[in-house]
Formats: sequence, structure tokens, C-alpha cells
Amino acid sequence: MHLSTHRRTLTRTCFAVGLACATAAAGLAVLGPAGAGSAQAAGTHLTRQAPGDSKDVPQRLAVPKHAVTGYWQNFDNGAQVQKLREVPQEYDIIAVSFADATATPGEVTFRLDPAVGYPSVDEFKADIAAKQAAGKSVILSVGGERGNVTINSDASAAAFAASAHALMGEYGFDGIDIDLEHGVDSTYLTKALRSLSQAAGPSMVLTMAPQTLDMQSTGTEYFKTALAVKDILTVVNMQYYNSGSMLGCDGKVYAQGSVDFLTALACIQLEGGLDPSQVGLGVPASPRGAGSGYVDPGIVNNALDCLTRGTNCGSFKPVRTYPGLRGAMTWSTNWDASAQNAWSNAVGPHVHGLP
Repeated sequence: MHLSTHRRTLTRTCFAVGLACATAAAGLAVLGPAGAGSAQAAGTHLTRQAPGDSKDVPQRLAVPKHAVTGYWQNFDNGAQVQKLREVPQEYDIIAVSFADATATPGEVTFRLDPAVGYPSVDEFKADIAAKQAAGKSVILSVGGERGNVTINSDASAAAFAASAHALMGEYGFDGIDIDLEHGVDSTYLTKALRSLSQAAGPSMVLTMAPQTLDMQSTGTEYFKTALAVKDILTVVNMQYYNSGSMLGCDGKVYAQGSVDFLTALACIQLEGGLDPSQVGLGVPASPRGAGSGYVDPGIVNNALDCLTRGTNCGSFKPVRTYPGLRGAMTWSTNWDASAQNAWSNAVGPHVHGLP
């Protein structure tokens, strides 16, 4: 996502990486063996309780071992407008896009866009509850191309945590997705996420969607944040699109749109300290969903097989397999619907059938 990815407007192309790739090459040397991960990172099924529920109400399971994440658009940009209830069952995590920044640094709010067709906020909340009753997680995404939120001080970190927690309580969101595309400060973003986790409890779902450049080495601010919150992190669904060419974990340059691009870049995260359960492959649901980098669902499935089973690889073959890989993500459920849900129909069952 160098210039854009998740957006409120029509997609636009982004630049290819030149000097940035060369600079990141040195950072690959710091990669070490993958960490063991926490109970949440390993995909342990934690239970949780919706706000306001009594202790007599049965708690439900959290994110499954292998999961599909989809971004749901709270706006109309030409993709199929849909209500949450219309999101296919193949999606395990639904990221409502997006929260809005306020005039207070770090603070976020949310406004349901009338364009999506809900007659009332209560109906939207009911759809969230219905998805959760079906075993799905519904989270609020913060950021996107035009949704920059600055967290660079103790005050802004506290404002973010307090406002995000309030929105989780108001709407029943299960957690937060970090999709900040204009730079992050790992020190204060980590503080914000830890404060939010402490307030929300251990079952909070925390996802991230960095751009490819943000995860080229463990020295980047995004990667440092992911490692710093590893014990509360659910999954990092890096966006393998709107990118241009990038370095793989073997130091070779790979062009986006190929199975090697997916596997060789995922390897950086897998060997750089994230647990396999914290790594997902983020791709567009259709050619219209991104300016560049669309790959056929069959290529996504081949990449999943390569990383988890060691089969269907391209020229890049990982040094080991990662059967605990979390799964895949797409932008967006709306663009998927515009293409008759071809992406989720193909990738969803494959993810859920991983070892």
C-alpha cells in the first residue's frame, strides 16, 4: 500500500520499489527463527462475552485456527453495497471500514454511512450480534488511505485506547484492525494497543494490514509494533497489492501478482518472529479492488499450499512449512460480491481445509 490500498474512493496505482528495496535488504539480516507465540497467537480458542451479557449466557469461541478476513465497506465507491448480514459465511473476521479520526489526536469515532442502506444504527448493531452468534468476529478497522490517525504521544495513545474501547462497547465490536497507511510510531502505537487490550480483555481480536514496504524487515515501525504486541496479536494480513516489486526473505526481488511474491514475502514475517498463526495473505477480491497486484484465487490457494504443505510452490520454496498459517484476507467483501463472491467461494473452503 505505498500510496493507497484500502480506500473510500476508486483505486489508483502505486509506485514500484527501487531504492527502498535495496535499503530493506540489509534489514533482512536481523531476521531470526520464528517465535513460539502466545496462546492467542497459536490460535487457542478463547471464549468471550458480549457487552451487557450476564454470566448465564454461554460464551462463544473466538477466531478459528485458519481464518478468512474480509473488509466490509462502510461507504459506496462503486463496489456492491451490502449489509453485514449479506457477507458470506466463509468470512471469519469482518473488518468494518473505517473508523474516523477526530480533532483530538489519537481519538477515533465511527459514523454509519447512509449509503450502505441501514435504516437505523440499531439494525447495524443487530447484524453485528447476528454475525457473532454465528461464530464470526466483527472488528473496527482504523485507517485506510484517507483515515489517518496519529498516535505519537502518551496523550494520543490514551485517547486512541479510550475511544476505541468505547466504540467496542457501543457497537459490540470484537476488536480493532490497524490499517494505518501514513506511518506509525511503534512506541506509542504499542502503548495504545496494550492499554486497549487491558481494558477490553484477553479475547480482543487485534489484526493489522500493513503495506509490503512496512514489513520488509524487523526494523520497520510496523514490524516492531507487531512483535511488541505479539502476545495479544491475532493476525497480520499484509497487503500484497498496490506494491510493485519487493524483496523476499532470500534477498531476491519478486514481482507482485505471483505465487512467489506471496510466499517469499510471507517468509519474512514467518522467519522474523511472528507465529505462523499471526500471518495471513492479503489480496484484492477482484481486479477492480486494487490498482495493481490482483492474483487469481487459484494462485492464492497455491501460495497457501506452498507455505503450509510445501506443495504448489513457484520458484521460491520455503525452508520449512508452516501448517499453522492463519489464512487469507481480502479487500473487500463488497468487491467480492461485485464478482459473484468468486474469491470467497474459492479461497474460503481452501483456507478452512488447511492442515
